[in-house]
Amino acid sequence: MKYIFICYLWALLAVPVYGQSSVSGVHLIPEPASMVIKNGSHIVDENTVIRYTDGISKKNAVQLQEYLFKNYGLNLKLLSRRTEKSDRGISFVSSKAKGKESYTFKADPSVIEISGDDTGMFYGLQTLFQLIKVKGQKLEVPCLEIMDKPRYAYRGIMQDVGYHIYPVSFIKSQIEMLAKYKMNVYHWHLTEDHGWRIEIKKYPKLTSVGAYRASTQISNYVDSLNGDDHLAYGGFYTQEEIKEIVAFAAERHVTVIPEIELPGHSLAALAAYPELACGDHPGPFKVAERWGIFEDVYCAGKENTFKFLEDVLTEVMELFPSPYIHIGGDECPKERWKKCKHCQKRIKDNHLKDEFELQSYFVKRIEKFVNSKGRKIIGWDEILEGGLAPNATVMSWRTIDEGIKAAKQGHDVVMSPLSHVYFDFIQGKRELEPLAIGWGYNPLSRVYGYDPTPTVLSEKEKQHIIGVEAAIWTEHMDTYRKVEYMLYPRLMALAEIAWTFPEKKDSVSFFEQRLPKHLAELDKTDKIYRVPSPIGVSDTTLIGADFNLDLKVSVEGAKIYYNFEGQDARETDFLYEKPIRIILNKGERRALKSIVITPSGRRSVNTTTIFKNP
Repeated sequence: MKYIFICYLWALLAVPVYGQSSVSGVHLIPEPASMVIKNGSHIVDENTVIRYTDGISKKNAVQLQEYLFKNYGLNLKLLSRRTEKSDRGISFVSSKAKGKESYTFKADPSVIEISGDDTGMFYGLQTLFQLIKVKGQKLEVPCLEIMDKPRYAYRGIMQDVGYHIYPVSFIKSQIEMLAKYKMNVYHWHLTEDHGWRIEIKKYPKLTSVGAYRASTQISNYVDSLNGDDHLAYGGFYTQEEIKEIVAFAAERHVTVIPEIELPGHSLAALAAYPELACGDHPGPFKVAERWGIFEDVYCAGKENTFKFLEDVLTEVMELFPSPYIHIGGDECPKERWKKCKHCQKRIKDNHLKDEFELQSYFVKRIEKFVNSKGRKIIGWDEILEGGLAPNATVMSWRTIDEGIKAAKQGHDVVMSPLSHVYFDFIQGKRELEPLAIGWGYNPLSRVYGYDPTPTVLSEKEKQHIIGVEAAIWTEHMDTYRKVEYMLYPRLMALAEIAWTFPEKKDSVSFFEQRLPKHLAELDKTDKIYRVPSPIGVSDTTLIGADFNLDLKVSVEGAKIYYNFEGQDARETDFLYEKPIRIILNKGERRALKSIVITPSGRRSVNTTTIFKNP
């Protein structure tokens, strides 16, 4: 007896039908809340005019004008709708009736109209950018009607620069990509044991001393490499550079949230100002050179600790207008506090039970100061320990259960569980991927399949899940190119789970239709990204006698090459042009190696699929 296997593995993730956008040839990421496709298209040419209704809508109109000139050489006229009776062209209309960040997009053969508040119009503009297609000598936009709004208010990534620092130009490129995919938060982790990356004018040694380490660990965990590189490393962002980045982000409706770690992960600060540590004569300390958690932390019993942090946070809040200030709060050892007379006196004087309640005291005191400046704190889920500060928002990272716990206590929660959205985790076989943290596996499909709102919460409790964030920790990302590899295309999957309502998500259209289009556009840039493997195979073993493999490229315009020789596939091998038939007699085994090579020459890792007929 023979068995026919259709090896179509993405179907494991699929919903029954393609999304409307894929059927129509429209390939938006993230998928809108509502979209109706109509017949025909709107032609954008030199006769098109761009209109606006007020100063807010004019900003978006100007952005479109500049985009069309830069990318297509079209220099279109900009007009107030009050000056012309005809509505032909592209119009931006200010309206707050649709809700914050919401927009409507209407395109027919004569008019494109984008309406919403300032941010909503901006997101409608991003949709327009994705819809514009070159057809011969013309630009076309399909006729359709979209009513769109985000699922979550908070949609972001966390970029760590404490372990490794990156150029201002790269930070801006990340922010541009966030905006393109309707993400609105850039959480910037600026201080760490391994480097202090923000200029604080009142405490210059934070950067002259704390921003530099003498050596850097090459690897850790289960990786084969060990030891240090014995090379000095460091750097920081000046306040002028930070102002430039914050303004750049604001223009794109991205909020930059700074993180100043406390009470732990503070060794770089202690290297600069050792008097902030526990004991009467602490130190000397040096900026951490090896990865891990360090027992030397800010002293919770000294008043000068809080004076220092208040001074630092004052300068930070002057640079960052964000409603939230992230204060870290994670992985703070208590050993120094247990032996410190100042900390023990603080515990006794404030009738605290233990060092966990001392950490709660620390966080609550910082929160009170931040609140006095009109801001709110957000911190990693360890801030729940010992009793949470009353107005704090929790970033749940250790487990999903920590977010559930915080929501049940009535606290707002941003879900960032390492189990699903840690982008420093590998995406494939470890031996084929760039060096990464020694545990954890978050492939693109796992990110896309994540629902940030736990089903165990009541409807009222679910309202406290305000968003989702992916973390990019950089112990092993010593170049910005590696950061890009770890970020793209997982960012696209993150954008869809952050913006799109679950009933509108469609994994088949995402992986087979929309993402290949977007990766084809990314392939034309200088950005590094992880090329997904051929759609239809995976690193697995399949049992049977007769197999028919129907494969698809993961990047539009790419090619699939394969062989059965046991060597890694390359362009000298078979070019996939039609389904592959594999017939096995009893006891036979065959190994298929396959690879995707994109138009730019970028390559996926090799996929090895084993076929056996026992």
